Amino acid sequence: MYPPEIVIPMKEELTEKGFSELLTPAAVAAQMGQAGTTLVMINSVCGCSAGTARPGVLDAVSGTGKKPDFLTTSFAGFDVEAVQAVREHLKPYPPSSPAIALFKDGQLVHFIERHQIEGRSAAMIAENLRAAFEAYC
Repeated sequence: MYPPEIVIPMKEELTEKGFSELLTPAAVAAQMGQAGTTLVMINSVCGCSAGTARPGVLDAVSGTGKKPDFLTTSFAGFDVEAVQAVREHLKPYPPSSPAIALFKDGQLVHFIERHQIEGRSAAMIAENLRAAFEAYC
């Protein structure tokens, strides 16, 4: 598990912009039971998370277009049980962090895996997400 002094600033990058944390399996289950759309950002300490995933997600939700009803996050290697619970909803995809998932009424409708984040700009990730928001939100 990563030390809190490393993780907390990375968590705050999202929570200070309105993302709710999914910290337990019960919180994940409750969120997945909500009607509407839920964006889940599986946060990570890796460079692609800091360099493109978090900035891309924040850019995508900052505009005036369609957005998910709920913005949520859980941190890989820190919120271990919660991330495991989120990953149960991502099957058959293998574990990936960072990762960005969009759910509608608890069903996965759009997923961006780590290999789709690496080597892409924050703007490309934001564009991908905005297209998903237009289609599903």
